[in-house]
Amino acid sequence: MPVGLRLEEIVARLGGTLVGDGSVIVAQVATLSAAAAGQIAFLANPKYRQQLQTTRAAAVIVPPQYSAETALPRIVYGNAYAYYARVVALLNPAPLRARGAHPTAVAHSRVPPSASIGENVVVGAGVTLGENVTLYPGCVIGDGVAIGDDSVLYPNVVVYRDCVIGKRAVIQAGAVIGGDGFGFAKEGERWIKIPQIGRVVIGDDVEVGANTSIDRGALDDTVIGNGVKLDNQIQIAHNVTIGDHTAMAGCVGVAGSTKIGRRCTVGGAGMIVGHLDLADDVHISAGTMVTKSLRDPGQYTSIFPLEAHASWLRNAAQIKRLARLAERVAELEKKIETMEKTS
Repeated sequence: MPVGLRLEEIVARLGGTLVGDGSVIVAQVATLSAAAAGQIAFLANPKYRQQLQTTRAAAVIVPPQYSAETALPRIVYGNAYAYYARVVALLNPAPLRARGAHPTAVAHSRVPPSASIGENVVVGAGVTLGENVTLYPGCVIGDGVAIGDDSVLYPNVVVYRDCVIGKRAVIQAGAVIGGDGFGFAKEGERWIKIPQIGRVVIGDDVEVGANTSIDRGALDDTVIGNGVKLDNQIQIAHNVTIGDHTAMAGCVGVAGSTKIGRRCTVGGAGMIVGHLDLADDVHISAGTMVTKSLRDPGQYTSIFPLEAHASWLRNAAQIKRLARLAERVAELEKKIETMEKTS
């Protein structure tokens, strides 16, 4: 159960400005519409500001411009959504598993006393585990892997040999780190497998979603920078580099040897073909196919807007004619130019 805290305790730990009764105790976070006694709500989207008048929350988190619109005890902070995230973590600490290795675990390397190694975990030879690492049941850690302090790997994560995971990583269930990249050389009708001899190197404070796959490099490493957030069911191919603090939503696919800059975002089901370079602060809309390098920061979208199928068919037919229409316009421009010269 969440542990209740006084508002003044929360502000002392997380900062912000307290307005109203700081002795109010809150034990959980909720939305403005669903909050009840003992809960703190938050206003992150202005379209919900009217709910400040009707919420039953004990207290609220608001940005400064809306502080005067409620009489409730409140914490005022510029980024209310980020503050809400910190309060949720404060009131809902992650459960702690028992330290040490479970009797069914198989460890071929030293396990620090502070680590928690769950049921049926396999830890290979030459593995380096940091302090307070948690491996949930069924994880398999290959030979020579290094995992940094305070990292958590949820059930059935597989980390292949020699890969590196930094500090405070969160790897959700079923993720595969360091499987072979899709590397084959064609010879006649046959495909010859290319051994993948690079690694995956993951920085600090990275989160990898459930069933996401990050392939090891063919020659050089696949590199995931500090603070990167990857959603569920993402495919990162071999030799990809992802810059610090980039975030990708579910079902994104990134083909091999692409380099993605810092602070980028990729919407759900975005696809990025191989051997491209994306600059820092590039933002890809959901469902977009990226087929060329993007050298400048900004938002990029390639999807055709949703509409009724009959209208889509008519518009798609017109798109097919654009090349011919462009040629006709160019011909007409030349004729007009000639007429103007002779007139």
